Parts: sequence; C-alpha cells; structure tokens
Amino acid sequence: KNITTEKGRFQFFSCCKPIKDSKNNVVGAVSIMKSVKDIEDLAQAFLESSQISFNDIIGTSISIKETISLAQKIADSDAIVSIRGESGTGKELFARAIHLESDRSGPFVPINCAAFPESLLESELFGYVGGAFTGARKQGKPGLFEIAKGGTVFLDEIADIPLNVQSKILRVIQERTIRRLGSMEEIAVNCRISTATNKNLEKMVEKNQFREDLYYRIMVLPIHIPPLRSRPDDIPLLA
Repeated sequence: KNITTEKGRFQFFSCCKPIKDSKNNVVGAVSIMKSVKDIEDLAQAFLESSQISFNDIIGTSISIKETISLAQKIADSDAIVSIRGESGTGKELFARAIHLESDRSGPFVPINCAAFPESLLESELFGYVGGAFTGARKQGKPGLFEIAKGGTVFLDEIADIPLNVQSKILRVIQERTIRRLGSMEEIAVNCRISTATNKNLEKMVEKNQFREDLYYRIMVLPIHIPPLRSRPDDIPLLA
C-alpha cells in the first residue's frame, strides 16, 4: 500500500483479518500495517549478523592466534583455501571470516557435500537446464558456482564428494567454466573456492578414494585449525 501524508509518501505491507461473531458473520476487521523500510532494516540486520569476521573467533592461545594470523594474510589471495580440522573446530567460521576479509563483492555460498547424494550434488553445484531430468524445473536452475559470482563457494566435507563429481570440480578449477546438467554450453564462472574436511585426505589418496590431482589443486593454501583440547586456556573464554 502507498500512503501520502503531510510528511511525504510511505509504502507499507498490509495484512487484514476479518472479525466474526458467534454466527460466523463478519462484524469488522483488523488491519496490521508494517513499513517497508522497517522490513528492509530487519532483513539487513539479519544479513549483517551472518557476516563472521576474525574478531568473532574467540581465543588467546598461541596456536589459534597463529592460525588467525595466517588466515588473515591469505584472505586477499584468489587461491584455493583448504581448511583442515576436527569436527567442531570452526572450519566454516574461518571460511566466512576469510571471505569477509577478502572484500570480494559476491556472496559466500556454502554447501555440505556430505549431505547430498551424487545426482543431487551435481545439480546443486553445476545447475541444470529445463527438462534435464524428471522433476527438473522447466526454466532450469543455476548452480552454486554461478550463484557465487564474484564471491566464494565453500565446499564443506569435500572428502565425501564422489569421484565422478571430483573430476568435474577439477575441471572447474582448471578451466573456470561449468556446464549445467543437460547442456553443452560452457558458462564462465568467477568465484573463489574454499574447502574443508576433518578426514585424512592423504590416506584417501593412497586408497584411491580421493583424486590425487584434485588433492594438489585444493592444497594451495592449507590451514589447520587446532582442537580445543590443545588450547585449554581458551575454554574459560568460550564458556
């Protein structure tokens, strides 16, 4: 709704509900109006709260300070960051802080690779054209590498990506292009890639469970996050 007053023109979202008596007759109504600006301010507040900086990472131990210092130094680089550490050490927090520190204009787009079956993971990462498979949207769908234009794609649990999809990610890294499922068109992508895992990739490479060429591609800038048991002085701060 648009309302013009002495102070100017204002836009509102309006929600109206009828008031009914015991015989279900409408005897009135209640209308609630909310300023569009208030809603925009609320949305911006949620957006800003999702931005994690290095100041949000709590710890004064030497090991965590050294890790933060290294992450800050490599934040401006466009090279792939590989974040290693046990579950619960804060790998995504570091990935978000690195993205924010990099001043990249695009969004931070995370995906938990272990949470998707192979076929669905491909469509999430690379997108698809209309009619590519049963249940696909008629208009198609862009993949996360496209959505993250100018930003960062965070591949969490990269060790759980199937070998077939690993080869396609390797191609994205090498060629900087993707193909949507069902399409032959090459689409240029411009995003930084960050990865994370709590598994031993080196042993997985030895067992042919992880591609060796992809391993060396993603291990350009490795960061290891120390577990809390190795920095007990930080426990009171976190508590």
